[in-house]
Amino acid sequence: MKVSLIQMNSGDDKAANLKTAAALIEKAVSEESPDLIVLPEYYAYLGEGRDNVHGSGEEFPNGDAYRLMSELAAKHGVTIHAGSVVERAGNSHYNTTLVFDPKGKEIAKYRKIHLFDVDTPGGVSYRESDTISRGEDVVTYKVGDVTVGCAICYDIRFPELFRKLRDAGADVIVLPAAFTLMTGKDHWEVLARARAIETQTYFLAVGQVGAHAAGKKWCWGHSMVIDPWGHIVAQCSDRVSNTTARLDLDYNGVVRGNVPVAKHHVLS
Repeated sequence: MKVSLIQMNSGDDKAANLKTAAALIEKAVSEESPDLIVLPEYYAYLGEGRDNVHGSGEEFPNGDAYRLMSELAAKHGVTIHAGSVVERAGNSHYNTTLVFDPKGKEIAKYRKIHLFDVDTPGGVSYRESDTISRGEDVVTYKVGDVTVGCAICYDIRFPELFRKLRDAGADVIVLPAAFTLMTGKDHWEVLARARAIETQTYFLAVGQVGAHAAGKKWCWGHSMVIDPWGHIVAQCSDRVSNTTARLDLDYNGVVRGNVPVAKHHVLS
């Protein structure tokens, strides 16, 4: 299975972000012919203010981002794990991943469970719950015979979610993110490798990079493919870019056979 991770620097111009995302997808398809393409969290809009964030939202299956990703998946015959966008559902708004199969059909929808309400070491406050409601469901989907699990950004700090994904049969886990610079420089790689090691899955951590909010906030980037033993096998450079890796899914079985932690759990 071949995967391409697309690292972006999305801003508050939704049309421009979608144009960039489409161009990067086209580039990945042309150069790499992957089976799965992954975008980062909030790839369609990464702006400030409750009204602006809500204004970027879409009621599925309507909306520019939804239609674009469905059309691109069908056009190229590829599965697209479309990072996350703001989903509008009645009076609620969710940070939602959508996945489209090679025919452009929606095959998964995951609403972020853990919301980022944090005062960072750099003195910047984030209150995701002021604008976003909490999801509840653990979600997986299939790419061929491969089971893929869904998570988003701050979820990475809660290993119980990833154990549930592993128990649900995940061979690969995907984490779109907009991880902050101040926490990312110390925790991004450590946490991503830990989740891969704990679950003995391939872990795809796909981030935003660079400045947004007029330079008030920065994202760490460093999008990575990590194997089930915890080694980084592909990584984006520190800019808008993409990286591709071929996943040897047989290696999952080797690692799980050598260290059979799934058989040794004592605490539920």
